[in-house]
Amino acid sequence: MLYTMSRDKDLQLDEVLVNYRKNINKSFELYLFNVLQLVKIAEYSRNDASTRASKHLPTEEDKNFTAKLFENELIQSIAANSGFLEEVAIHNLEKQLDEDTIRRYYSEFSKTDEYKTFLKNKENTAEEIKPLLILMFRTCTSNESFDEEMEANYPCWMDDKSLVIGSMKKTIKAMPLAPDFYESYRPTNDTTVDFGEVLLSKVCNEDKELLSVIEPTLKNWDVDRVAIIDMILLKMALSELISFPTIPTKVTLNEFVEISKLYSTDKSKDFINGILDRLMKQLNNDGKIKKEGRGLKE
Repeated sequence: MLYTMSRDKDLQLDEVLVNYRKNINKSFELYLFNVLQLVKIAEYSRNDASTRASKHLPTEEDKNFTAKLFENELIQSIAANSGFLEEVAIHNLEKQLDEDTIRRYYSEFSKTDEYKTFLKNKENTAEEIKPLLILMFRTCTSNESFDEEMEANYPCWMDDKSLVIGSMKKTIKAMPLAPDFYESYRPTNDTTVDFGEVLLSKVCNEDKELLSVIEPTLKNWDVDRVAIIDMILLKMALSELISFPTIPTKVTLNEFVEISKLYSTDKSKDFINGILDRLMKQLNNDGKIKKEGRGLKE
């Protein structure tokens, strides 16, 4: 959002905050969509069972096949979850599902040795099914078209990918799920409003003041030569150092160095690290970094 504002000087903070909130909600929607797609891939085993049963000369494997990939306690804790299905309806996620895509993912997964072994076993415990579901999800994410298909509906998929994949693995490991399992993944006000919106607003409203603090630490660097993303990250980090007393300085330093690796140039991490180190020393000397809690003053 800050980068967008730097490119469009007519954008007002109110408009940017609206877009920020929409993107936050889309991250949660992405999680819901991936959970739904996992269920639909498992449910496709019913189509498989129907196809096998209608064969004129079914094999022994066909005769013994069941749709237990879908018809088990773990998947049913989602498929029969009224609260989750209500969220699916609210976000209109069913229309984003593509039957051919579901079939393709199931077909690819059905060829794995793990699935074939699963089918041969008469009974499977929850702890045996969980790794299988993680493998099924990994089969999807490893598919070369997965990212492209996600980006078709969610342009910010690549930004949210690691977050969603991590949440999906955590969800599968927690199966069978509680009725309100999805609520623990819904963005909370303390992160998106009390932190995110406050940080966004402060960097926008205090832009000149932040620049005046950063500029002396650049030494041989001209402000105009600093990459736009790098300057935005420095302003964000500076604002966080000064205005968020419960966030340790080391956390701020490490987080923004990591963010620079994702969004800026190859050399940015060293640049960001060096400037933030100078800023922290300067701010400490001036008594402008005031942290609360044990160990937060370091």
